[in-house]
Amino acid sequence: MGMMEKADQYQGARSRMVESQIVARGVGDERVLNAMRTIPRHVFLPAELQPDAYQDNPLPIGHGQTISQPYIVALMTSLLNLRGTEKILEVGTGSGYQAAVLGVLAAEVHSVEYIPELAAAAQEKLAVLHFDNVAVHVGDGSLGWPEAAPYDGILVAAGAPAFPVDLPQQLKDGGRLVIPVGARQRQMLQVWIKRADSLEKKEILPVVFVPLKGAQGWQDSDL
Repeated sequence: MGMMEKADQYQGARSRMVESQIVARGVGDERVLNAMRTIPRHVFLPAELQPDAYQDNPLPIGHGQTISQPYIVALMTSLLNLRGTEKILEVGTGSGYQAAVLGVLAAEVHSVEYIPELAAAAQEKLAVLHFDNVAVHVGDGSLGWPEAAPYDGILVAAGAPAFPVDLPQQLKDGGRLVIPVGARQRQMLQVWIKRADSLEKKEILPVVFVPLKGAQGWQDSDL
């Protein structure tokens, strides 16, 4: 647990991040807030960016990808309504930080990353921090991860050009899908709730995510 001990120098910064960026904007799920007070976000960043880890903005992690703004991580996680017993699919592992938050709050997490180098780095960090309930897979997350389906919740951490039709099929009845959908530079964060044979949609707020790549995402030729 060396990394967790070293994290203490950032404890104050983490507390301030949660109060000023997350609670202040109306996220009140105590389990989410506690997870974000505890998990060393800086560990998931390149060394030179670690001092900026608790700022109110996304940060680059290489390969054209980012670690999301802390508030957006908290908001999207809270929209899943996690109680601790769930199996969750995350699409777009990136740094691994969002997977860690989900790992604290759910029973089992499967995270799919398109870029092998990012997947390997995230897997290593999650292992060092003892997130044994989080599995990182390399693949096309726009198609989900049918091997471990069905899921209680799916969180998509990249912007989809249209609603990916395969993902709801991997949800349990009553399950939730949290996803940004829209244009390249601006998407709408949506929550879809599966009810028997139908899907109920709620729109939350405009967001900007890196593009979801893959068969049901953006093609390289579009970007």
